[in-house]
Amino acid sequence: MNYKNKVVIITGGTKGIGEGCARVFVDAGAKVVFCARNQDEGDKLAAELNSLGKGEAFFVKCDVSEINEIENLISQTVEKYGKIDCLINNAGWHPPHKPIDDFSVQEFQDLLNLNLVSIFAACKFALPYLRKTKGSIINMSSLVGSMGQIHAVTYVATKGAITAFTKALAIDEAKFGVRVNSVSPGNIYTPLWQEAIDASENPEKTRQEGDEAQLLGRMGTIEEAGKLCLFLAAEATFTTGVDHILSGGAELGYGRKSRVN
Repeated sequence: MNYKNKVVIITGGTKGIGEGCARVFVDAGAKVVFCARNQDEGDKLAAELNSLGKGEAFFVKCDVSEINEIENLISQTVEKYGKIDCLINNAGWHPPHKPIDDFSVQEFQDLLNLNLVSIFAACKFALPYLRKTKGSIINMSSLVGSMGQIHAVTYVATKGAITAFTKALAIDEAKFGVRVNSVSPGNIYTPLWQEAIDASENPEKTRQEGDEAQLLGRMGTIEEAGKLCLFLAAEATFTTGVDHILSGGAELGYGRKSRVN
């Protein structure tokens, strides 16, 4: 797939799925503006991607929980490249698992700001430019946003909202030729997954369970997530308002639901 000279913004672009998107889009010839909170990690990845001699990578330090920093990200992109063709809202966080009793209201409000309000803001600020290019938006949701997850009510709520937000925005932006889609990953092997493996009492068993949760017998890769996003941006020109599940079949069939507490 070719996305040469198209300008793409990726939030949360130094690790996990965001990094996978950055690598895939640069490989396709795009000019990639990616952001995260860690300057050193961003500079290091940008240097590596620029050394490949394909597309371009430009890092902007940005904490998406700060609205003014999102606005600066959009402004710097337009100042450098003059346009925006695609916005990938990937930044977000999954808190540790615990029942609703142990979450505070403030924790939920903070997560809403990070996972959901940041996407609203990025879309709002980028859309005047995306309308000019008839570009597209890709919002990173999650498989659990539609199927639920134990001890994750706050996270699941934010991801379900992202999927719904995507569909509503797709309706509004269709008249401008802007397509809006979401991607709902299941188990993608990321640094966050490795942290969970390392923190478990039996790391080998935890990794095995992660792999075996999918019909395909493995977790997905960050590059596979990036390729789906590239397809949506470059090839899926008659697709809007659709949530694309990237799960390896994890949601199919029956799982063991009863448990002894």
